[in-house]
Amino acid sequence: MSEKFYFEIKHICKQSGARYGILHTPHGDVETPMFMPVGTLASVKYLSPDDLYAIHAGVILANTYHLWLRPGEDVVANAGGVQAFMNYKGPMLTDSGGFQVFSLAEKRKITEEGVTFKSHLNGEKLFLSPEKSIEIQNKLGSDIAMCLDECPGYPATYEYMKQSVERTLRWAKRCKEANHNPEQSLFGICQGGAFEDLRKMSAEGIAQLDFPGYAIGGTSVGEDKPTLYKMIDYAIPYLPSDKPRYLMGVGSIDAILEGVFRGVDMFDCVLPTRIARHGSLMTSKGRVNIRDKQYEYDLRPIDDECDCYCCQNFTRSYLRHLYKCDEGLAKRLLSIHNLRFLIHLMEEIRVAIQEDRYGDFKAELIKKYGLDQKDSKGF
Repeated sequence: MSEKFYFEIKHICKQSGARYGILHTPHGDVETPMFMPVGTLASVKYLSPDDLYAIHAGVILANTYHLWLRPGEDVVANAGGVQAFMNYKGPMLTDSGGFQVFSLAEKRKITEEGVTFKSHLNGEKLFLSPEKSIEIQNKLGSDIAMCLDECPGYPATYEYMKQSVERTLRWAKRCKEANHNPEQSLFGICQGGAFEDLRKMSAEGIAQLDFPGYAIGGTSVGEDKPTLYKMIDYAIPYLPSDKPRYLMGVGSIDAILEGVFRGVDMFDCVLPTRIARHGSLMTSKGRVNIRDKQYEYDLRPIDDECDCYCCQNFTRSYLRHLYKCDEGLAKRLLSIHNLRFLIHLMEEIRVAIQEDRYGDFKAELIKKYGLDQKDSKGF
């Protein structure tokens, strides 16, 4: 683990128990709780590094599987690591590649040694082991690397999930032994599906390996929100309270609010940029679909409470025009807005925690966005 990497809890909300902290990394300090934009191929789609600085992005996530396939980890290492390769000066995290193997590969074979599968690009036969995942991530040079874990879908049988949890723990030990980049900090991952005893077993087992941070994995794989919250509840009590906790693949407002309430410090998801590219926008008044005809003559910004470049300079009318014409600028501007909206939400969350009113803040937003309704889409 890098000597420059450590986590400080600066305040615990007296009303809710939510945590405010600072994560120190070799590429700078970031406040938590935080949302991490996803830059799968060493690029947050349509956004430049300057765009990321402007929205106050901190940690950016890149994907080991995709960078392994294109352009290859040696190409990235030759540039000086993923930050130098994409010219982003802030902290970065790489995932293990495991989720993509289990979600993208049509045919795969899991053994104790690793996973054999075919590339989704050209059908080439590939093999990913814990050691190979760490070797790739060491060359990518991110501040935070992730252990290779097995990520079963939902639902899964108890018997299979138990075997998977045990395998993930064995793989975590191998990942730790294989990690040879002194500037990189390796996080362990807790699995266990929706089974309380397996989540406990996984969390306790991974905590014993003494990683500098821990993720709650196997979420956003088809479960409903109440089940997601149970998965968090089943794991959190057994993860070290003085280490950062990362809820993987979660980016809806309700899930972020509930995750923070339960003690989560880090979130990531493709949701804000993916829905932006389809014209769907997060705003302080609820969801806006910019493609709707009602915005054809609308000269207001997307959100008059937003300070992003898009909202400060362009109207709904113009943005709708760009979107309808399939202009790339539309995807860039809408993505800037959605990411800034979520990052600003995290800024408000941190203030509420420090002012010991996060419980009230959470309740207000859930009511404001109608997230307490049974038919809520989770926005």
